[in-house]
Amino acid sequence: MNLLLTLLFESLHRKENRMNKQQLKELLSQLTLDEKIGMIHGCTLFKSKAVTRLGIPSLVTSDGPMGVRNEFQEHAWFPLGNTDDFTLYLPCNSALAATFNKELAYEAGTVLGDEARGRGKDMILAPGINIHRDPRCGRNFEYMSEDPYLISEICVPFIKGIQTNDVSACVKHFAFNNQETRRMDVDTYVDERAIWEIYFPGFYAAIKKAGCKSIMGAYNQFRGQYCCHNEYLIQEVLRNEWGFDGVVVSDWGGVHDTLEAAKNGLDLEMSVTDDYDDYYMANPLKKAIEDHLVDASLIDEKVLHILNVMNELNMLDGDRKSGTFNSISNMQKIQSVSDESIILLKNDNGALPLNPKKGEKILVIGDNANRVHANGGGSGEIKALYEISPLLGIKMLLGGNYEVAYEPGYYTRVVGNVWGREVSENWQATSLDQSLDLAIKQNKVLPDDVIDHLNKEYLERALSACDDADHVIYIGGLNHDYDVEAQDKDSLKLPYGQDRIIEKLLEKRRDMIIVMIGGSPIDMSSWEPSVNGILFHYYNGLLSGTSLANVLFGKVNPSGKLPTTFPRSLDDVPSKIYGEYPGDDSVTYHEGILVGYRHYDYNNIQPLYPFGHGLSYTEFDYSNLKIVDNTFANNDILCSVHLDVTNIGASFGKEVVQLYVGAKDSTVLRPRQELKGFEKIALTPGEKQSITFELNKMDFSYYDTETKSYQVDACTYQILIGSSSRSIHLEATFDNTKSYTIERSSY
Repeated sequence: MNLLLTLLFESLHRKENRMNKQQLKELLSQLTLDEKIGMIHGCTLFKSKAVTRLGIPSLVTSDGPMGVRNEFQEHAWFPLGNTDDFTLYLPCNSALAATFNKELAYEAGTVLGDEARGRGKDMILAPGINIHRDPRCGRNFEYMSEDPYLISEICVPFIKGIQTNDVSACVKHFAFNNQETRRMDVDTYVDERAIWEIYFPGFYAAIKKAGCKSIMGAYNQFRGQYCCHNEYLIQEVLRNEWGFDGVVVSDWGGVHDTLEAAKNGLDLEMSVTDDYDDYYMANPLKKAIEDHLVDASLIDEKVLHILNVMNELNMLDGDRKSGTFNSISNMQKIQSVSDESIILLKNDNGALPLNPKKGEKILVIGDNANRVHANGGGSGEIKALYEISPLLGIKMLLGGNYEVAYEPGYYTRVVGNVWGREVSENWQATSLDQSLDLAIKQNKVLPDDVIDHLNKEYLERALSACDDADHVIYIGGLNHDYDVEAQDKDSLKLPYGQDRIIEKLLEKRRDMIIVMIGGSPIDMSSWEPSVNGILFHYYNGLLSGTSLANVLFGKVNPSGKLPTTFPRSLDDVPSKIYGEYPGDDSVTYHEGILVGYRHYDYNNIQPLYPFGHGLSYTEFDYSNLKIVDNTFANNDILCSVHLDVTNIGASFGKEVVQLYVGAKDSTVLRPRQELKGFEKIALTPGEKQSITFELNKMDFSYYDTETKSYQVDACTYQILIGSSSRSIHLEATFDNTKSYTIERSSY
């Protein structure tokens, strides 16, 4: 209690030292036009200009979602190369969502904020919350889910955790940045229901519920206007409806017009080039003001937004948290996330966990067993203090009483950065040049015939090594040659001929355990039916290998759940069926609200693994479902849902109890079911826990395009309780006898 009182006192004291609104306006009045202009665009690659005579510092930004990026020269994309910018590598945003754990999301946020502040940053460019619209998107691993409710519930505590450290989170990319192909200019068209039911809720939650202090515009266009200065997105929705008074920052190189940027709410222009005075919001904007094309009051608004955020971060009074990085406590928090993000996809005949006897031989096959991923993927790349590979994690856990052998199984190039070019300049220096895509894909380190020879040799060695192995583990999947910024995948097939390799190995070892690592769904259809045990995990941070070993050998009971659907094939994906991915000059989201599991459920398509799926080494029983009607109470809660969950297995485990709502007799198209609640619980064998969900009006609503509001119909609703979207254990109905209207700016 004394500690809590101390923290509360410190917080109140720091708040008292901040400037009030009038003082901020007085500070603004002392700035010259040149000083104001300097504050609203980059003066180096990652920061704005300071006004030292008035005690206004630079606003220092950094990527990204998986940790604080290494230091570059101020005016060139060349790493400084010092030893003082190693940092902790966090699980990617998809991995965080896979935990379905809101408390862990907050803890992960505190780690990222602490690391950013410790490295002297003011704004960390995270989290990424764009919808997983298509599994081919190269940047899906940076985002969270296909489901807006899950995104909202995970991003809110994550952002709050970041901002406890006097660091601004910067939620991105607003909006409809759902592909990397032609990301710099593709024009997106999305219908109103999809906008307000699928693509906006996460951003609304980040701004209105988490209090996120910054938001980043997207590269692409929306309805003919670039998102970084889109009047509808920034002025009408973000500023006017949602009341956002924080900083709107462009994606690096996302600005294309001075007048639109000035008038449509952008506060800070950043780019990848060093011609800072020529940025759209630099000298061209100053000239537009002098020529009376832009009112100077618009610049004051931008500067005031920046000053307001600086003030809230305690940047103007100096009474600011110092942060730290690479701390032991932060490492422990990261391991909790990575432990809970691993997903047990299949476990027939109790194939997992493995229980080797002393002296037995464990054979590990696959490039991903011996690969680390922190230094790839694009702007999410990290100069990690360390990263435990799966092979290292297995050897560390088993120790010297077991023989652990390794065979790569297939050849992959080992590259110095995401583009595969062995040069010291970072890829981002030329990231605005879209013509590089083909050159990147065609770049090979070795000739094809040499690669073919190596692949044959590696497979023969792996098959031979199976002969005397007591246990065989295949660790493959994707890497950051494929899950990468500025490039989408061509298919869901495994690269490097892995399907054929797995099939050959299974002919010899039917008991082989398979681990897939990646940032997006993988087509496993050719071999999945023949495998008893399959694990999947996303890029999982510095202790990825430790967590995987713990799950493989039963030290940790897996509890991760899929935050996105794994289809059986690309032909089942809605954006593939409707033919609008990645489009050409423009792309229309013809699937509307039927994204992810909503599409598979509505069209009766059986996925390979459904949204929310993830098994455990123990078993859970669901019982005693009760619905209590609260409509008579005249409040926002329409009903409460009560149930019991019991661990009926033999080991401690965690379960994610998921609640879905479906309208049985709606007059408009509705998904069969939508996630509207989840709770992660921990139970010892035999333990029972009672769970209560409260469902409010928004949980039963849909967006009505005529009234431009959310509507709740008077009809019968299904309440579905399960361990995934396709594993429903309890069902009941709720008869709602009243209709309601909810204004879209107030939900």
